[in-house]
Amino acid sequence: MLGTDFTKGSPDWLDLGSPDTDAAAAFYGRVLGWDFVSAGAEAGGYGFFRQDGKIVAALGPLTDEGASSAWTVYFETPDAEATAQAVEKHGGKVRLAPMEVMDAGKMAALTDPGGAEFAVWQPNTMKGLEQTSQDNTLVWAELHVADPESVLGFYRELFGWRWQEMEAPGMTYRVISTAEGDQQAASFGGAAPLQPGADKARWIPYFAVTDPDVVAASVQESGGTVLMPPADVPDVGRIAWFADPFGAPFAVLKPSPQHM
Repeated sequence: MLGTDFTKGSPDWLDLGSPDTDAAAAFYGRVLGWDFVSAGAEAGGYGFFRQDGKIVAALGPLTDEGASSAWTVYFETPDAEATAQAVEKHGGKVRLAPMEVMDAGKMAALTDPGGAEFAVWQPNTMKGLEQTSQDNTLVWAELHVADPESVLGFYRELFGWRWQEMEAPGMTYRVISTAEGDQQAASFGGAAPLQPGADKARWIPYFAVTDPDVVAASVQESGGTVLMPPADVPDVGRIAWFADPFGAPFAVLKPSPQHM
């Protein structure tokens, strides 16, 4: 599972772009129990979701014309410039060129060859998320794309990722790991083929929760939508998919005991 000792290619940051940051902060506060704290006037409305005083995600206003509300997963890089160049070399797109974020670090917004948007973070004073794989924090990142094997090859060129195939009902699922250490211990996410009716390729963040059914009820009461009701997945846990009131999809997972 994901930790906070980030290495090259591991998810190290997560933020939500929303057309109404106040309403989004209230929604996730009710559903996941987070507090929202502004990063200051100079941050343009950007701020941090916190749990127990630790940063677990971030939130900011949509800045691109026509953009839809979505979560963005960031991956660790030691060199954002070099990663952006590699993205273009291997068939991806640079949506936002590498830029300094005050003294916190450097980021770039990118799109893989399958059309899934992601970002990279080159840390300086801000190392990344301060809490993961605990209740109501990021525990897994999942890529949904038409051709997982091909697109994972792109990410291997960027980050050296490894993956293992698992047969799941109706599809082959790939468990992704960073380049170093024990492959199972270094796993942080997975890749699955796009399902019929899916509108676009995307990365989906999963948050660990104690009871997906309780979360599902809270999502509906708070103006969100249940995209996939809570269901048990053998050897994985109980999962559910939701969309917040502005359409940003996310998922929750109660891991099986062997994954805790």
